[in-house]
Amino acid sequence: MAIQLQRSGGNTVERSPSLHSMARARRAQRQWAEVGVAQRLNVIQRFRWALAERGSELARTVELARSGGLAETLSAEILPLADACRFLEQEATTLLSPRKLSARGRPRWLFGTSSEVQREPLGVVLIIAASNYPLLLPGVQTIQALVAGNAVLLKPGRSCSKAAQALVDLLIDCGLPKDLVAVLDESPAAAQWAMDAGVDKVLLTGSLATGREVLARLVPNVTPAIVELSGCDAVFVLPNADLDLVARALTFGLRLNGGATCIAPRRVFVPKSRLYALQQHLERALTDSPVVEVDSAIAALVTDLVTEAQADGATVACGEIPNESSMRPLVVTNAAPDMRLLRTDVFAPVVSLVGVNDAEEALLLDAQCPYALGATVFGPAAEARRFAQRVEAGVVVVNDMIAPTADPRLPFGGRGWSGFGSTRGAEGLLELTAPRVVIERKVSTHPHFETLQPDDERLFESYLKAAHARRWSDRFDGWRSLIRDLRHKSRVAKEKK
Repeated sequence: MAIQLQRSGGNTVERSPSLHSMARARRAQRQWAEVGVAQRLNVIQRFRWALAERGSELARTVELARSGGLAETLSAEILPLADACRFLEQEATTLLSPRKLSARGRPRWLFGTSSEVQREPLGVVLIIAASNYPLLLPGVQTIQALVAGNAVLLKPGRSCSKAAQALVDLLIDCGLPKDLVAVLDESPAAAQWAMDAGVDKVLLTGSLATGREVLARLVPNVTPAIVELSGCDAVFVLPNADLDLVARALTFGLRLNGGATCIAPRRVFVPKSRLYALQQHLERALTDSPVVEVDSAIAALVTDLVTEAQADGATVACGEIPNESSMRPLVVTNAAPDMRLLRTDVFAPVVSLVGVNDAEEALLLDAQCPYALGATVFGPAAEARRFAQRVEAGVVVVNDMIAPTADPRLPFGGRGWSGFGSTRGAEGLLELTAPRVVIERKVSTHPHFETLQPDDERLFESYLKAAHARRWSDRFDGWRSLIRDLRHKSRVAKEKK
């Protein structure tokens, strides 16, 4: 439903309800910003208790079909959301408290000043949500924005309005002012009007194409953004990795949410000598895998990409090319990094095996993909940890898959085509604030107000040497010269009087 605004001349123009929501959100946010962090966290704590009592009811609002049913929604969305609430309850007060700087490290020439760094709310935050995790992803972003003192406009993903509204209704039941969070229409137009109306920050979870459109729209108002634009995640199998563990992890990554997870495995770099063995492990692990429902557009994309890869020499090891709306997990082998299949964010249970000569080649081939959201390394612990330090990705998991990234203490974000900025964790909370620095002069003297004199050049040279020279003997000489220069300056000043 749109609001009709009258123009001079009698014509009308349709406006999104987000404009009305924006005005109400701004009024509510000004009041919310005056509420202490402790009071905001009281709402979050009650919300967490409500998740424990009504989590299954909330989970049923998710319209996305999951092979794991309600249990998967509870484990993949409700439980991590509750943990994110508790993280804020424990850490937000400290993170958002003003930070007074001690004299230690302060430049000596700034004697007599005290400084404090404060964290201020941004104002109104627009959350443009994806459809694959309609409760967890916008839920964490919303509660972090609220705890930071902001209001939220939430644009749900496709077919996610019911879940988004249920999430907000539960927050309101727990004491949140009703105008502080508004659920917008699912259409792109709703987000466009909100951006044009002048939100203070945008949090986008979506595709690369959507990210480019959103960023272009934010340019006129110079609106900052955090963008998570999916991935085409790499898995590195080191020579002595446990292939059974690798196969079980890949099977989990392909089955979770029907493969529609931004950090699901897509490209597996494995030593050529172990490629066939891993393929056999995967075939056994994926036996009797359930059929997964996929969007028709995604099914068509997968079909095109796999058919194209086959034409370039790849083969389907197990699974099947999707029909119009469903498929089984698909394993492609003899794949090459320059194939579009290995350079595209595909929200379907598809993984490609790439044989490599060694770890160095795996890193070089991985770099051919422009996405860098997540990665996984399998191998002996110490060796895998060392290798993980060299992987270009926002998050690297060693000897596990996806699940550990739900730790609410951890920031989440990507590089390259996977976007920039962080959500979740301390970094995600602070991204939803603006630093304000307050500096106070504690002494009555203001030597920097005085007009510089020609002989002050020698004074500054002496100070620079005293404070920053490499050798202690040079610093000592600098201090001795500085004291002499200050005495001379004081004597000259007295003589002028």
